Amino acid sequence: MKPFISTLLFFLLFTCSDAPQTTTDSTVPTAKERLQQLAARAIADLDKVPLDSMAIPRALNEDGTLHTVKSRDWTSGFYPGMLWQLYAVNQDPELERAARAWTAFIEKEKYDDHTHDLGFKLYCSFGEGYKITKDERYKDIIVTASETLIQRYNDTVGCIRSWDFNAENWDFPVIIDNMMNLEMLFAATRFTDNVTFYKVANRHALTTMKNHFRADYSSYHVIDYNPITGEVRKRNTHQGFSDDSAWSRGQAWGLHGFATCYRETGNPAFLDRAREIANFIFNHPNLPEDEIPYWDYNAPKSPEAPRDVSAAAITASGLLDLVKLDPERKDFYLQHADRILTSLTKEEYKSDVAPFFLQHSTGGFPNGFEIDVPIIYADYYYVEALRRRAALE
Repeated sequence: MKPFISTLLFFLLFTCSDAPQTTTDSTVPTAKERLQQLAARAIADLDKVPLDSMAIPRALNEDGTLHTVKSRDWTSGFYPGMLWQLYAVNQDPELERAARAWTAFIEKEKYDDHTHDLGFKLYCSFGEGYKITKDERYKDIIVTASETLIQRYNDTVGCIRSWDFNAENWDFPVIIDNMMNLEMLFAATRFTDNVTFYKVANRHALTTMKNHFRADYSSYHVIDYNPITGEVRKRNTHQGFSDDSAWSRGQAWGLHGFATCYRETGNPAFLDRAREIANFIFNHPNLPEDEIPYWDYNAPKSPEAPRDVSAAAITASGLLDLVKLDPERKDFYLQHADRILTSLTKEEYKSDVAPFFLQHSTGGFPNGFEIDVPIIYADYYYVEALRRRAALE
């Protein structure tokens, strides 16, 4: 027995030696301290981003100017949602006024039936506002948006249609990003007791789990369905390196989305999928040491290859949701989330351009836009991750 015990001890020591450790460096701010810093910074930046319903912050252009969008853009909810999250940190009335004003610009999108992104636009803004204020009007807007969204659901396919444009001769395209819009539907069922929203969200997640993933649990970006038969027509990408590659933000959407679905349904299959995606990410040979991924796990690597900080922030937030949902693996989730958040405190990833906190995100590399720039959804999910981490402190 002694040789066996010695071998076992050696194995445990060896396998644990490379495991990421939670941050104990006193020079790294805690999540609560970092949130206070970001809230103060957001207040100072308010005057630099004048209120304008036609100019909602999205990213930086190549020349360093602010890239803004109208409310119809899928990213319009992230800046007001970030302000709501930071208002929850310090209850500063300036942040509340700004959050309410920017959020109001997006209300009309509750009727936009040409997109699946209503969760991004309305739940990340009005949803965050409702969590904090319990404003009944905000709740009504979320329900209306959910009623609009489920009009895009096809029961034969078992999914909500993502896009209406036909870039690849698609009939019924569904993207992995769509997992992030389901949380709004789950909330709508809680608000109304109408189980239709829940059933659509649950079915969409089950269909995505069945058809979007490869044997290694990386995900395709786009699955195109035959809307008449429900059969898969194509598996390809629109923002990744290739049809068979693992687009970094797509893996993050999947991890975060399936963690949410497990929280909302209790279906252990969703937890298993979130675990499997996490294993894929953190065992991938191309994941950099600081765990801020390149824009695609399978893209050619070079010192100049762009990272995607947004993918890292989304991943960290999903991991910190799993800490409470999956106690058996909480140390694994916490250690990797802490490594990401510690990396994002480094100067190389910070942005000093209002209203952004982070830089080095990549929006659509193959299409040549938003490459290695600050992007607002990276900041939104960074703040969300920090809030989840602070709740654990």
